[in-house]
Amino acid sequence: MDKSILEGRPALARQIEDVAEVAGYLWQKGWAERNGGNITVNITEYVDDSMRALPAIGAPVQIGLTLPHLKGCWFFCKGTNKRMRDLARRPMENGSVIRILDDCSSYEIVADLPVKPTSELPSHLAVHNDFVERGLDYRASLHTHPIELVAMSHTDKFLKKDVLSNLLWSMIPETKAFCPRGLGIVDYKLPGSLDLAASTIRELEDYDVVMWEKHGVFAVGCDIMEAFDQVDVLNKSAQIYIAARCMGYEPDGMTLEQMQEMSVAFNLPK
Repeated sequence: MDKSILEGRPALARQIEDVAEVAGYLWQKGWAERNGGNITVNITEYVDDSMRALPAIGAPVQIGLTLPHLKGCWFFCKGTNKRMRDLARRPMENGSVIRILDDCSSYEIVADLPVKPTSELPSHLAVHNDFVERGLDYRASLHTHPIELVAMSHTDKFLKKDVLSNLLWSMIPETKAFCPRGLGIVDYKLPGSLDLAASTIRELEDYDVVMWEKHGVFAVGCDIMEAFDQVDVLNKSAQIYIAARCMGYEPDGMTLEQMQEMSVAFNLPK
């Protein structure tokens, strides 16, 4: 297309700018080596009539599964084999806008360039399909490789339900405040597999961030900044824990009573 789909659409452009900003943070933090990580954002609410009239810039592509609640939805997706550091600098050259077709099992690229979406698109879209079905306001999904959190997933003692959540909450009050639902755990599964997607969807019923054992995390939010912030605060707690261990001691952490006091004072989810 001659001009970017973002021109004359400031609200949509802001969403893509936020994606680019987050992509830069992921690279700076060392969480996005080479082409590691993915971002997918539901941008349907920003679509206008002139966008709907745009022709596709490629043939329809099969998703690999049918997603009945995504009929007519639009997404911005990081491209396959694209680097986060490049997405940060040139988002419309390293990602693309796609729309889900009426069969709910295929999509087509609309703008700006024929950048094929991430290979993990089926699992990301399956998560978004679940959000729409449940009437949730989540629009953004983020997969990244935070170093300290991944390191903590390499031992069984942290992989039991809510063990890691309680440990990370106890390291600093902000973690409980800004990631009040904690961290779900998915045992190791093949990256990009539908089995991994199904397990993640189950965990997202109770959590907004899910640890993929020995791989990375998957986070969701009403926008991409919210998804990023939750991973950021969780990984800060992991850094505090590891720093204390490197100093030669097991940190005490906040007590259960102190964390309960936090929950009551800030009206946090139980």
